[in-house]
Amino acid sequence: MSKNDRIEIFRRGFSFALDGPGNRLVYHLAGCNFRCPWCTNPECFSPASPHTTIAAADIIQEAVGAKPLFFSGGGVTFTGGEPTLQFFPLRDCLAGLRERGINTCVESNAGHPRLPGLFPLIDHLILDCKHHDSALHRQWTGEGNESVLENIRAAATRIAAMERAQLLVRIPLIGGVNASEADAHAFASLLSSLGKFPVELLRYHEYGKPKWAQCGMEYTMRDAEISPAQAARFAEILRAAGIAVHL
Repeated sequence: MSKNDRIEIFRRGFSFALDGPGNRLVYHLAGCNFRCPWCTNPECFSPASPHTTIAAADIIQEAVGAKPLFFSGGGVTFTGGEPTLQFFPLRDCLAGLRERGINTCVESNAGHPRLPGLFPLIDHLILDCKHHDSALHRQWTGEGNESVLENIRAAATRIAAMERAQLLVRIPLIGGVNASEADAHAFASLLSSLGKFPVELLRYHEYGKPKWAQCGMEYTMRDAEISPAQAARFAEILRAAGIAVHL
């Protein structure tokens, strides 16, 4: 383990087939470099929310003890917030879990320049692509999408060469942000140029809205819902470009 081997989390628990395949022990790591106004977990960056610090060795030990529960191809998932902001203890955890034969998954916004350094330690990598246009990506998240696209391209190339690893790219469909037919065509062109990988479309929801008030922050999203028909049309456009789509 490295000297900086402690991880700050705000939640942990089991999830089935939502954060990677099978039944998984999911750690939500504190901190995020994006500020998406539709965020489901605003407590990840709120100073008003309690966070817990846990040693990487203790996470590994907890996962080893939970092995009998990792059915249907399950394992351990690190999500957030943005887990790669705690890069070095995250790397220690992933390495320790793989040494013990435990399936690993990371859900990331793909914005960290060091992300490719984790690829050899990850069995399932789930990356967000929130907008095809860098200026609009910055407007909505606070950061451009250059690192996101570079990391998706790198993942598509390197993970394709590792038979055991799988890549999934997610697009959160947000009305008024990135969900029009024009956006769908732009995403189709962009993602097709980055490599071959499946894409999951996530329709906007307000499950996290009450948390914003609990964290003392204002929830500013309005009229962002996407109908099933709109999502289906978006998926149709991506599939016409040869992209495998999960909806």
